Amino acid sequence: MSIDFAVIGGTGLYHFPGLEDIERHHVDTPYGKPSGDTVVGTIAGKRVAFLARHGEGHSIAPHRINYRANVWTLHRLGVHRIVGINAVGGIREDMGPRVIVVPDQIIDYTSGRFTSYCDTDTAIEVKHIDFSEPYSAALRAALIAAAKEAGVAVVDGGCYGATQGPRLETRAEIARMRRDGCDLVGMTGMPEAALARELGCEYACLALVANWAAGCGDEAEISLPEIFANLEAATASVPKIVGALLDPGG
Repeated sequence: MSIDFAVIGGTGLYHFPGLEDIERHHVDTPYGKPSGDTVVGTIAGKRVAFLARHGEGHSIAPHRINYRANVWTLHRLGVHRIVGINAVGGIREDMGPRVIVVPDQIIDYTSGRFTSYCDTDTAIEVKHIDFSEPYSAALRAALIAAAKEAGVAVVDGGCYGATQGPRLETRAEIARMRRDGCDLVGMTGMPEAALARELGCEYACLALVANWAAGCGDEAEISLPEIFANLEAATASVPKIVGALLDPGG
């Protein structure tokens, strides 16, 4: 059975519930080691790949993730559609803790990361991908429809600002990002989305709001226990959305 669909799990999602007939795949890549083994299992009669972006024990910081190896591994396994699960901070008023967002734009504030498969001496072809719309419109629409079918509220659209991490942002940085048009802030949205585009994969994001960004919402001090509690609550809806996506009307 072919593997067409993959989920990349972010903070708080290190194993995907409901996978049956599990196999583990260790893939060597030309770009080094991925974050860990890819777990392949069956959901709704379809083979699904799952990769924990930070490693299964959350041992890899956002700026140290080998995004190229991760995306290349999934592509090598035959995956054509990827949903990235990303923990984020909310900037816009309707994007508070525990809200799930399907963003449609990105601004990249990261630095020093390998952002392209052209970043090697052995690159055969330099690709200038069209990144006007960084997420697949078809996969975004499918996610939104699946969430509706599963009875999960999501926000359609928004701009994800990708920062370097692992520290959280200052109030001034968030104020700047708000002026730039960012609605969410996270540390792992890029270069993952661009790498998927380079390999011809459809890619979309489910952004789980873990906390208000600095100076936003209630302006309270950001608490790690609160972040993880919010992520746990939002993450519980992810398998429902993925299940409805893979088995619409099921």
